Amino acid sequence: MDGLEPGKDIQIQSYKHNGQLHRVWNTTTVLKGTSNKVIGANDKAIVTESDGRTWVTREPAICFFHTKYWFNIIGMIRESGIYYYCNISSPFVYEDGAIKYIDYDLDVKVYPDMTYHLLDEDEYELHKKQMNYPKVLDKILWNNVNQLIHWVRQRKGPFSPEFVDEWYEFYLTYR
Repeated sequence: MDGLEPGKDIQIQSYKHNGQLHRVWNTTTVLKGTSNKVIGANDKAIVTESDGRTWVTREPAICFFHTKYWFNIIGMIRESGIYYYCNISSPFVYEDGAIKYIDYDLDVKVYPDMTYHLLDEDEYELHKKQMNYPKVLDKILWNNVNQLIHWVRQRKGPFSPEFVDEWYEFYLTYR
């Protein structure tokens, strides 16, 4: 896909349903970019929150985005193993040098032993009311929570044992 060539640095921009910018990762290196999938990596990325506060990621991470699925997956490489943070979100679009998606609050945290926790259900319910999520959207999001959990249980895609390690090794060739 144009602009998503391996080795290119791009931004990641997260929005809320009402169009408000939520969070920006200043730089992520594209490892693979196709018309429907992006795999990227970052380490010590500067993250800017909607209120202007900034922080820096603590460890290398491999990011997985897809145009078909309503989630994205971040595999964080720590000494104690790979931890995953999965955002229930709109499928991504790529424009103006950035991957963009809508964050729908629900998150799934996956531990190295593949146990997981669903997070932020209260925040989701609040925003669903405040921003009037349509019923069809609610159904799509919950179906994708179930799809994501299925991937975790089956060790599919980014949850397969070799996925993060292999892409991280590839990332190191760009550093």
